[in-house]
Order: sequence, then C-alpha cells, then structure tokens
Amino acid sequence: MSDSHKPANYTSVSPYLIVSGANATIEFLVNVFDAVELRRFPDDAGKIRHAEVRIDDSVIMIADGQDGWPPVASNVHIYVSDVDATYRRALDAGGASVQAPVQKDDADKRGGVKDSGGTTWWIATVVG
Repeated sequence: MSDSHKPANYTSVSPYLIVSGANATIEFLVNVFDAVELRRFPDDAGKIRHAEVRIDDSVIMIADGQDGWPPVASNVHIYVSDVDATYRRALDAGGASVQAPVQKDDADKRGGVKDSGGTTWWIATVVG
C-alpha cells in the first residue's frame, strides 16, 4: 500500500496545538523532548502561522492563536525513556508542575507539566 497520501515519515494522526507563544512552545519541546523542528512558517510579525516538530516517531503541529483561532488549552501524552529525568528537564525549561511522576493503578509511572503556551504534557514510562 502506498503512503503517498501523506508526507514521508509522518504518522496518520498528529496533534495540532494552537497556543499563546508558539516560539516558546517549540523551544520547550526541543529542550525537554529533544524535538527536531521540521518546518516553520512565521508571519511578518514573527508569529507562527504553522510549524512542525518531530518527537521520536510523532509529528506535532503548532501555531500561534489569532483572530478566529484562539489558543486552546490542550493535553498531550508522551512516552519517554525516563519519566523522572524528563520531568526535571521540563521544570528546568520553565514548565509548571501539574503532577510529579508517580505510579498508580497501571504499569505507567506518569507525571505532568504545563508549558507557557497552555499545553499540559503528560509524560510516562512503563515500569511494570
């Protein structure tokens, strides 16, 4: 089956975040999750009309809010190799703690941080 209906190395589903401060969100993702910026299309004022970053095997699309498309608080879940180290990097990068990493009733140790653009990032590692 051909994958010509989508760009090479893209999954079929990508979160699209409309945030307040897309430049800062991209910087946060690079610092915390080693995201790789794929594309960025700013307007004349420097606001992001559209950008894409890759985290591991997934692409996240990001834009600044604008008239008719206001920023929307979102939640994104990401599996990482070390939830504790990633949580610390997120706090060091300016994220606000939502929940310190903890294992509850499933196999995941999970924590959460909120970035300055309004997205809550739930990070988890399968521990048993």
